[in-house]
Amino acid sequence: MSVNQQIYATALALAFAIVFFALSDIDILAQDLFYDHSTHKWILDWALQPYRFIFYDGAKKALIAFALSFLVALIFFRNKQLLKEYKKGVIIVILSAIFVPSIVGLIKDNSNMPCPKDEIHYDGVYPRTAVWESYPLDFEKPQTKCWPAGHASGGFALMSLFFLFKKRKNKFIALGVAMAVAWSMGLYKMIIGDHFLSHTFITMILAWLIILIIFKIVNFKFNT
Repeated sequence: MSVNQQIYATALALAFAIVFFALSDIDILAQDLFYDHSTHKWILDWALQPYRFIFYDGAKKALIAFALSFLVALIFFRNKQLLKEYKKGVIIVILSAIFVPSIVGLIKDNSNMPCPKDEIHYDGVYPRTAVWESYPLDFEKPQTKCWPAGHASGGFALMSLFFLFKKRKNKFIALGVAMAVAWSMGLYKMIIGDHFLSHTFITMILAWLIILIIFKIVNFKFNT
């Protein structure tokens, strides 16, 4: 498919995923695996180490350092032959590292969707609702910010490495590594009750859509 066709197909997949998860019980069925209703606790506490450092604090710092290393290379080694050869891909990775978490974070700040641990089903106070629905008029609680998954967005931004490499094999290795990193981060947040499966899945599709758009813009600039 052309880039435009991929963008349209990904946008359609994103819309379908949002509706599918909202109208199905997949999220609850998956999340119940990580919650003990008899003890009213998640199977992993959010503060328990070394898991928090590996999958949250450490992972976040590593992703920031990784993106910064690309930016430093672009600024200080732009005249090196190797960087000239991979310049377009480096720019795509840097822009993805900026815009994927930023756009996901912006949506998250305004979606007013609860985390699993905040929902009534898991002994919280928020009712189950779809992203397009409003809370009952008599429900007065502070705005919550749990949809889509912001933490995993940094990992999914690594999918942009697909456009850095030139060999097909290396492209898919990079994509596989990015998926493994992002989903390990997303799964950790599910296990501690911070996100549903749909939150991470939708972030993955949204991230790929953003990356495709960045690729299209950068590719256009390089070809004009």
